[in-house]
Amino acid sequence: MDRTPVVFIHGAWLHALSWECWAERFAGRGFLALAPGWPERGPAAGKSTAPEPGGVGLDALTDHYAGIARSFDVAPVIIGHSVGGLVAQHLIGADVGRAAVAIAPAPVNGLALPDSAARLWTPPGAGEPLVSLTPRQFRHALANTVDASESDRLFERYATPAPRRLLADVAVTAGAPPPASAMADTANAGRGPLLLISGQEDRLVPDSVTRAVYKQYGDCAAVTDLKQFADRGHSLVLDSGWRSVADHVLTWLDDHGIRARPAPGG
Repeated sequence: MDRTPVVFIHGAWLHALSWECWAERFAGRGFLALAPGWPERGPAAGKSTAPEPGGVGLDALTDHYAGIARSFDVAPVIIGHSVGGLVAQHLIGADVGRAAVAIAPAPVNGLALPDSAARLWTPPGAGEPLVSLTPRQFRHALANTVDASESDRLFERYATPAPRRLLADVAVTAGAPPPASAMADTANAGRGPLLLISGQEDRLVPDSVTRAVYKQYGDCAAVTDLKQFADRGHSLVLDSGWRSVADHVLTWLDDHGIRARPAPGG
């Protein structure tokens, strides 16, 4: 019997390797775990593979993962972090995938970020297609709830530049309305279940933003759940506390009847 695929989508300033612990844990539970990289990053999506000049925009990113999700005989679970969480919501709202988990997701549907968070998404400078963070900036924006030594280890292993075009596309900068791929159908009653997760000390996507997104789903009959993790920042999927988040997701999937090996005809 085919295993249920789980497609992990990484976020800005990180690369696909940031899901390595999750992929191992989900595979150990019997799921077919995959963490494909963003387009224009090469097949391995490793840290040594630099993005193409100009980077990637949100439309290309969304289309890339929609194609991957549709390629399976068994509908996958889609788990995204940060920008990946935005993509996961867009896809499940379009009936792509069996279920979705959006962890510290970049805001959908033009929802505004607080000024303090918006400034982190819009670093100064112009013209450079790729936006890098220094170790200090990485700790401030992503890893603010861990100590400096752990933040430095995370930076060394997982950090990578983010395409400036993508940062603009997710509507965290002032200006044009967000593209269609930054929207999620919050009224689709026929979609699969969705879990939103926030870290209550997240500076890049504050807990208040994720709660505001959750409220947008309030009138929808489809399952939408919210889990808030106290004392956790934007790095909650890759820092030393990742296991508690991953295990909550595994339990949530099981509670909604989503197994590693689906029932015949499921």
